[in-house]
Amino acid sequence: MLLSKNYIYVLITYILMQLSSYILLPIIYFFEVDRTMLAVSWSVFSFTAALLVTMYLLRDEVKSVWFARDKKIGSILLWSLVGIFLVYFAQIIAILIETFLLGIKPGSQNTLDLMNVARAAPIFIIIISVLGPILEEVVFRKIIFGSIYKRTNFFIAAIASALVFAAVHNDFSHLLTYTLIGIVFAFLYVHTKRIIVPIIAHMAINTYAVIGQLSMDPEEIEKMLDQLEQLQFILIGG
Repeated sequence: MLLSKNYIYVLITYILMQLSSYILLPIIYFFEVDRTMLAVSWSVFSFTAALLVTMYLLRDEVKSVWFARDKKIGSILLWSLVGIFLVYFAQIIAILIETFLLGIKPGSQNTLDLMNVARAAPIFIIIISVLGPILEEVVFRKIIFGSIYKRTNFFIAAIASALVFAAVHNDFSHLLTYTLIGIVFAFLYVHTKRIIVPIIAHMAINTYAVIGQLSMDPEEIEKMLDQLEQLQFILIGG
């Protein structure tokens, strides 16, 4: 069997969470409500519920880590810090290739949309910084990558899980970025044998990105992207 029963249940939980927003459509279109706050509140609820269900389904694995005699906290923190720098390095490489070799417009619409929601409803930050990274690392690294890795090799498993990750985020134009980041997180998981390491690194990176973008004016961000796009046109002709 490719996946254990509990892993299948976790994947079903994650898929249902992603699809659950469609429950809101009748409410949004037939009732007078604050659409943004309703969507955000539902997202926080559904992510929290999905995380609780996931932790329950994986409770035996959580207990084995929590009650381990040698938790190696120092090593976990060290590799989490190393992972942060590795991810940023991977992002830089991916952005340079996408922008100046592939001619892909800089900036992620998915990221911009998330930041706009976070500005309108700051509670949404908990999904970006905490709930999302935990669920994504469990689903994409521990379950999808881990299961494929047992039967193939590192790169096939890392790329396959990254493709699914990109599909969920509907951001195929930046597929290279997702792939390289996914490879880094997968490396951290394999090297340390602890899913908590890529989780911490993922949470830290998302939190830093949120703080950085929310501290800047949206017009300033747009201006920076326009300048980068102009540089791209000068170097590669559009």
